[in-house]
Amino acid sequence: MNKAATVTEQIKPFDVMAVRQDFPILHQQVNGHPLVYLDNGATTQKPQAVIDALVEFYSTYNSNVHRGAHSLSDKATEKFENARITLAEFINAPESREVIWTRGTTEGVNLVAYSWGRQNLKAGDRVLVSMMEHHSNIVPWQLVAAEKGATVEPIPVTQLGEIDQDAYAAMLDDRVKMVSFGQVSNALGSINPVKEMADKAHQVGALVMVDGAQGVGHWMADVQALGCDFYAFSGHKLFGPTGIGALWGRAELLESMPPWHGGGEMIENVSFAGTTFNRIPFKFEAGTPNIADAIGLAAAINYLNGLDKAGAIAHEEALMQRVQERADAFEGLRLVGCARNRVCVMSFILEGIHSADIGMLLDQQGIAVRTGSHCAQPVMEHLGLDGTVRASFSFYNTFEEIDRLFAGLEKAKTFLL
Repeated sequence: MNKAATVTEQIKPFDVMAVRQDFPILHQQVNGHPLVYLDNGATTQKPQAVIDALVEFYSTYNSNVHRGAHSLSDKATEKFENARITLAEFINAPESREVIWTRGTTEGVNLVAYSWGRQNLKAGDRVLVSMMEHHSNIVPWQLVAAEKGATVEPIPVTQLGEIDQDAYAAMLDDRVKMVSFGQVSNALGSINPVKEMADKAHQVGALVMVDGAQGVGHWMADVQALGCDFYAFSGHKLFGPTGIGALWGRAELLESMPPWHGGGEMIENVSFAGTTFNRIPFKFEAGTPNIADAIGLAAAINYLNGLDKAGAIAHEEALMQRVQERADAFEGLRLVGCARNRVCVMSFILEGIHSADIGMLLDQQGIAVRTGSHCAQPVMEHLGLDGTVRASFSFYNTFEEIDRLFAGLEKAKTFLL
C-alpha cells in the first residue's frame, strides 16, 4: 500500500475503537452475531456527521439552488457550492470549476465517453482499457467506439493481478486517443501505477481517464500528482451518501467538450433560433442537482480531514499484514490477485467450495463480504475463475474482525467439505 508518512515520522497508534463510535451502523447484530462489515469495496459506511448533515439540510434549509430569491435558497446554494470547493481541495484540483457533480463513477465515465468520445473519436482510433476494469469502465467506451468506428482494446494483466506494463507500452501508438483504467482494481485490490502509465500515454498524444472509485477512500486522490486528464469517483466509496459522485477534468478539456444532458442550469440562453450553453461546471449539470448528497459528501470529507490520516493509513497497512499472514496459514485458501502494491482487499477462493456458499455461511455468522465476479468478468475469465470471495477493509475495521473472518471460514470449510 502507499505510504502517506515517511519513515522518520512518528505515527501514533490509531484509536480504531474511538473511530468506530462515529459509525452507528457498526454497532448492531446480524443473524444473532455482532456485525463484521467487510464489504467496503462495494460501499463504505457513513459517520454520524454525514447523517446529521443530511438531516440538517432537509430539516432546516431544503431548497433549490442558484435560482431562488429567498434565504433558504441562498443558504442551500452557499452550502452546495462550498461542497464543490471542499471536494476540489480534497482531490487537489487546480480549480473548483473543474469538479462536476455526477451520480457516481459510472456516470463520470459515461460523461467523458459520450461528450469527449463522440467529439473526438473517429474510425481507426483506439481506446485502451485494462483487462481488470469494472464493467462501467468498459461498456461506455464500447458503445461510443461502435458508433464512431473506433476499437476498444484490453491491456493484458499478469497472473499476479498487475497491469502488464511491457504489453501496455507496446500497445501505445498515435492511433491511441484514450487510455482508461482504474486506480485500484475493485476485484483484486491492485494499485496501478497511474502516473507512470499517464506519462507514457501522453507521449503518444493520448488522454488518460482514471476510475478512482476504489482509490479515493484510501487517500489516493491527488489529481495533480497522478497526472491524469479525467478522474471519476463515487461519494459512497468515500464514506458519503449514495447517488452522488464527481468527475474532475482539466478545464481546457471540459471547456472544449459539448454538453451531454440538456435542460435547466446547463444553459445560458434558450430560443428556438438557437441555444447557448453555460460555463463549466454548470454546462454538464442539467436539472436540479443532488443538493443534499453533495452537502453530505462534503461532510464526509470534513470528517476524514479531522482524522489522524497517517495513523489511519498505517492501521490499514497493519490490517493487510494480518490478513496476509492468516491467509498464508489457512489450508485450502488461494488468494486471487497478489499485486506487489495493493489496498487492504483479500480476494480469494476456497478449493472445492463455491464462493456464493461461502458468502451465505459467513452472513449467517454476521460477516458481510462480497461474492461473484465483482462486475469484472473479463479479468475473472482471464484468471480462469467464475468469481471469488472478496473481503475489503477500511480504517474502522479491527484485528478482531479479521480473526472473526477466518474463524467463520474455518466453520464454512468444516460444514461444506
